[in-house]
Amino acid sequence: MATTAKTTTSTTTKAQRSAAAKKAAETRAANQQSTTETAVAYIRETAERAVDVPVGAALTVAETVKPLTETTSREREIKRLRTQVTREINKLERRGGQARRKATTRARGTRNRVERDLKQRRNQVERAVKQNRTKAEKAVKENRVRAEKAVKDAQTAVTERIEAVRS
Repeated sequence: MATTAKTTTSTTTKAQRSAAAKKAAETRAANQQSTTETAVAYIRETAERAVDVPVGAALTVAETVKPLTETTSREREIKRLRTQVTREINKLERRGGQARRKATTRARGTRNRVERDLKQRRNQVERAVKQNRTKAEKAVKENRVRAEKAVKDAQTAVTERIEAVRS
């Protein structure tokens, strides 16, 4: 019995290994087939893209040119483009005018501020000059009065000495 059990177990193990080997082989085949399918799909997409891009470009050009082939649609397209250009020019004109007005306002404000500062400085200098002139004139007048008094006193002293010497 022991040999029978051993034989049954080894047969079962061999069968399991055989099943596992078959499963692994199937998985390898599926993976290889999947890789092949992926490569084929990539090549197919690349080929389709190589055809689709020029066809799409040709259709775009045809759609762009088509309105210009008929007189009414050509005139309509020209009018639309003219309107669009006019609208863009108006936008640019408004934007430029606004920038010019802002710059002018800023320049005017700067000019006014500089003029105010200059006027204040001029007034300060004029006040200082006037004060200094007044002080200088007062000092000159005082010195003149003193000098005249000193001269008068000196003349009086000289006259008195002359008279004292004569007498």
